[in-house]
Amino acid sequence: MDSATSEDSVTSETPDTRTPLGASADNGLKIVVVGGFGVGKTTLVRSVSEIRPLSTEETMTRAGETVDDISEVRGKSATTVAFDFGRISLDTRNILYLFGAPGQERFWFLWDRLFAGTLGAVVLVDTRRIGDSWYAIDRLERHGTPFIVACNDFGGPAHTPEQIREALDLDPHVPLIDCDARSRESSKQVLITLVEHLKSLYVSRAPELAL
Repeated sequence: MDSATSEDSVTSETPDTRTPLGASADNGLKIVVVGGFGVGKTTLVRSVSEIRPLSTEETMTRAGETVDDISEVRGKSATTVAFDFGRISLDTRNILYLFGAPGQERFWFLWDRLFAGTLGAVVLVDTRRIGDSWYAIDRLERHGTPFIVACNDFGGPAHTPEQIREALDLDPHVPLIDCDARSRESSKQVLITLVEHLKSLYVSRAPELAL
């Protein structure tokens, strides 16, 4: 199976034109997509955004091979060096802004600023190298940012949800789902799962906030 992180393999569902923002839109909601290097964050943002996403990708060179571990992403030719940005209109007033964080360790210093004002996050995981996602989960937990975990489909060995949860030391209340970041419908389902998770957290905490 082709890599689910290839930026050239995003399906034709990806929009090719910019969609104007409605004049009545006045409520912006921020979501961050994080994870290890080459897990498909840029692909997910591109597949689901209603506009042509802003991307800060640069071509990977041989010099970068001495800095970034590319042993598991040999087909990757470009990498995000700041962040990806996309947009989804939920209704006439509410807009969802998507930020894809860079995965390499040398760009992790950007994450704390990206997390500021974030409603929630998606941790994208390649189950062939689960350890690459530990830092993202650790940073989100330190910030107190709600998140879900989405396992991108790279066609590797199958793992049970229990095995993945154990490997990530994942709280049982954190949703864990499978996805294909190249598919618009699959990426939409990831975001729906996150929104539903945030809604359930808000409902459960409402009595505490009322005190």
